[in-house]
Amino acid sequence: MKRLEDKLGDFVIRYRWFVVVLSLVLVGLAASGGKFLKFTNDYRVFFSADNPELLAFEELEKKYSKIDNVMFILEPDNGDVFSQDVLAAVEELTEESWQIPYSSRVDSISNYQHTEAEEDDLIVRDLYEDANNLSAEDVNKIKDVALNEPLLVKRLVSEKGHVTGVNVTILLPGLDENTETPEVVKIVRAMAEKVESEHSNIKVHLTGMVMMNNAFGEASRNDFSTLVPLSFGLMIIMLLLLTRSFSGTFLTVFVILFSILAAMGLGGRIGFPITPPSASAPTMILTMAIANSVHVIVSFLHFMHQGKEKIEALKESVRVNLQPVFLASITTCIGFLSMNFSDAPPFRHLGNFVAMGVAAAFILSMTFLPAMLSIMPVRTRKMAENDDAIMTRLGQFVVRKRSPLLWIMSAIVITLSVMIPKNELNDIFVQYFDESITFRADSDFMVDNMTGLDSIEYSLESGEEFGINNPEYLKEVEAFVEWYRAQPKVIHVTTFTDIMSRLNKNMHGDNPEFYKLPEQRDLAAQYLLLYEMSLPYGLDLNNQIDVPKSSIRIIPNFDTMSSNDIIEIDERAYQWLQDNTSHIELKRNPASGTSKMFANIGKRNIQSMLVGTTLALILISLILVVAFRSVKIGLISLIPNLVPAAMGFGLWALLVGQVGLALSVVTGMTLGIVVDDTVHFLSKYLRARREKGLNSADAVVYAFSTVGRALVVTSVVLIAGFLVLSQSTFELNSGMGLLTAMVIALALIADFLLLPPLLMKFEGKKDV
Repeated sequence: MKRLEDKLGDFVIRYRWFVVVLSLVLVGLAASGGKFLKFTNDYRVFFSADNPELLAFEELEKKYSKIDNVMFILEPDNGDVFSQDVLAAVEELTEESWQIPYSSRVDSISNYQHTEAEEDDLIVRDLYEDANNLSAEDVNKIKDVALNEPLLVKRLVSEKGHVTGVNVTILLPGLDENTETPEVVKIVRAMAEKVESEHSNIKVHLTGMVMMNNAFGEASRNDFSTLVPLSFGLMIIMLLLLTRSFSGTFLTVFVILFSILAAMGLGGRIGFPITPPSASAPTMILTMAIANSVHVIVSFLHFMHQGKEKIEALKESVRVNLQPVFLASITTCIGFLSMNFSDAPPFRHLGNFVAMGVAAAFILSMTFLPAMLSIMPVRTRKMAENDDAIMTRLGQFVVRKRSPLLWIMSAIVITLSVMIPKNELNDIFVQYFDESITFRADSDFMVDNMTGLDSIEYSLESGEEFGINNPEYLKEVEAFVEWYRAQPKVIHVTTFTDIMSRLNKNMHGDNPEFYKLPEQRDLAAQYLLLYEMSLPYGLDLNNQIDVPKSSIRIIPNFDTMSSNDIIEIDERAYQWLQDNTSHIELKRNPASGTSKMFANIGKRNIQSMLVGTTLALILISLILVVAFRSVKIGLISLIPNLVPAAMGFGLWALLVGQVGLALSVVTGMTLGIVVDDTVHFLSKYLRARREKGLNSADAVVYAFSTVGRALVVTSVVLIAGFLVLSQSTFELNSGMGLLTAMVIALALIADFLLLPPLLMKFEGKKDV
């Protein structure tokens, strides 16, 4: 009775045209879902719906106005903001910014609501108007006010007065993020170009959350349009050189294309968006599809080289590869599906895209590929005596040096593994982008010259309506602000208490001695009411105080900080509030904001991926034990499957030393990939033991001679594919690509130099 391997080969060859047509129809149906694929520009896509930091941030945004923004940073070449030309440019840009789609607020030094006392009246007005007609005295007064106002200096103007900013708050409807954000960015960039063309002495930099959102979208499109074609071309050239088969290379291209189209189409139909991480799915599917096809093609050519007829060689290739390719594919799928445990949805989407692509690649490589090979002409030659001699000699070397290799490899594994704790869990979200990205360069300029992009937002509750007028509450808020201003790396703290102190000074004849908080509740209430009634439309206080007047929003801005630094300062701030306040209501940590969200996502992702990776490891181990019909072989296989990731992270600790959001998924992702080599080596090893009756040492040499070349080819192709991904301008992809390439290279070394000595050590001459 024929086994499944024989039946499949017979069926595919006998009904080759039916198999080809059916493959095309099914791929077409799957790929039709591609019309639903959409790029997303929202940084919030990195956070699951139940992420506690996201929930806290959304709760804060409901209380206060949103602060998603575009920041124009004007850099005059003479280093002086306070000249008529620059002040005029700021004024013009401020007025024009109100016309930006979805803009809800514009803040700059020109429309800063400066307050002064005139006898018993409080005068609230723009800091300046009609800049072109300002006198030198007027300019000096504007400079004096701006550089001494806490709400402006290091927020909208630098301490030295050499750069200034126009901050535009953008309130996107959220109906279609694929058009809304690019629409804003297109207009903003045109405005920046206009300023530079009309004022040749001014350079404009663009940053802010809207620009960051757009950078995410542009990074996705850039990787999609550059890395995928690059990796495709590279793979085709490498495959042609390594297999020396035009027909095999030509058909592999179709297997790759069909696998990518099917996976992306199915993902689109499910509703997965294209984000920077998931944009790398085609590159990953490409490498996986090649790995499957290479085993079929190399085995097919190997049998033809030995003198078998084409059809018999195809059937034999399907027979010997069905189990190992299936095992490699299913374990790879499990590895990528373990990414569903990730706390960041884009990595879940990536895992699911690639898992579907790997499944499609397995089916196509076992059906469509051999069917087409049987139809197309294939030229080959009989195998010369020295073919695969290198692999045979390598196998003989490993057999001779089994003991030294076992000790040397064990020492290397242990040495690199103990380095793992030296990796620091860290993320700096602005550094997700390469320095070649304009958003990154402009953001770095802002941090170096004016204010920080990183911030934490605090909603300090008074516990009662109009409680912000309580002098005791205000004093505690002010004390918290002063504590924050004394901390390292804090550039600026935005706080309503500065406004209240200034109003108290104004209402005491602008006497500097009264620049302090009012000591009576009714006075504070009167000042606030008088001030709010004087503010123009669009410049209200809802960005700093809530509608019931029960809480104040405090926003410290930082120099560029790592995720660890942000978490640490927030923990200290919360402890300070607990220890030093009684009128600020603390039901929980009042902090939130994008920086805190990104600071916690890496740590949260590692914790969730540990669960996913553990479950994947258990499931893969069970599958291998059942497939190989040996608990011993299944347990031995765990070592070469686990040590590559351990060595990879140990080597990463020596070379880089920081592990962030993207690298937290590498272990789960590569677990399935590295099993590929192990499965194919063990499959040939066990075939030699069970079908040919060879001893352990001879079976190792047989495995090297029959599958060694294919393992080298697939590993080189995989490494090249992920190294292409490492060229991404999006750091999450480049870091993930580089570490994955390292792990795959180490996996090949482990399968060639560690697994065989282990097999000979624990197998000896025993039957399997």
